[in-house]
Amino acid sequence: MNTSRIALVTGANQGLGRALVEGLAARMSPDDLVLLTGRSHRRVAETAEEVVRLPGTRARVEGRVLDVTDTGAIAGLAEELRARHGGVDVVISNAVARVLPDESQAERADEFIDVSNTATHAVLRSFGPVLRPGGRLLVVASSLGTLGHLDPRLRHLFDGASLDEVEHAVESWRNAVRHGTAQEAGWPVWLNVPSKVAQVAAVRAVAAARREGDLATGTLVASVCPGMVDTATSRPWFSDYSQAQSPARAAGAVLDLVFAEGADPALYGQLIRFGQALNWYDGTPPVEQDRILTP
Repeated sequence: MNTSRIALVTGANQGLGRALVEGLAARMSPDDLVLLTGRSHRRVAETAEEVVRLPGTRARVEGRVLDVTDTGAIAGLAEELRARHGGVDVVISNAVARVLPDESQAERADEFIDVSNTATHAVLRSFGPVLRPGGRLLVVASSLGTLGHLDPRLRHLFDGASLDEVEHAVESWRNAVRHGTAQEAGWPVWLNVPSKVAQVAAVRAVAAARREGDLATGTLVASVCPGMVDTATSRPWFSDYSQAQSPARAAGAVLDLVFAEGADPALYGQLIRFGQALNWYDGTPPVEQDRILTP
């Protein structure tokens, strides 16, 4: 990576996103810049100020308002960083929409898909071209993102798909939810499953297209599973969260990927959990009555 590095985290006001910002700011150099992004101007400003005051903070930290559902804003920020800094070195796409167990999954589908999937596609499209050699482009997903968690009728939509094809599949799913035909087609009621599979498939598509050049420069594009994390978003879904990690501990394994030397070909383009690649074809479709969050 360059001497003066630029890092950006989406969904960084709280939980894992904030912990990632804190870890980046502690492990990067005083000349480096970490951008903490979120939708609320007040929360972004307050959180950035709090991180700046932490004893371990070394790098510069700036808050930036970024609504990830605004794909134009994502593209604009990527272009700004290219123009001002020549690109970016670390991008961690972490934003997620909070859905509670007693809320209708179908009624929240548009917001959930916009934040988790449309935004992921935009981050990959906009920041991939401005990622500097040796950089890291990581999408936070979960172990639910392996293909086997989908009904067999749907797996062909994502296996070996291009990013355009993944986007088309996501919009087909969205329309099926809107029209009440999703379950008949095999889509699970629980939004998290197809959303995570689509996130991982999108990363795999982008990584496949740039693998050779990235490995030659030590650049890593991958999705990451941080494991079970005790946050406001995930806590309502836990039947037992006594073994859940703190956000800081969960961020550690992701940060180890950020600061590792070079890029391991075995991890490139994969869904990585605690430093190990998960098998893309693993998993079984969920039982709809058992909607406990899987890390």
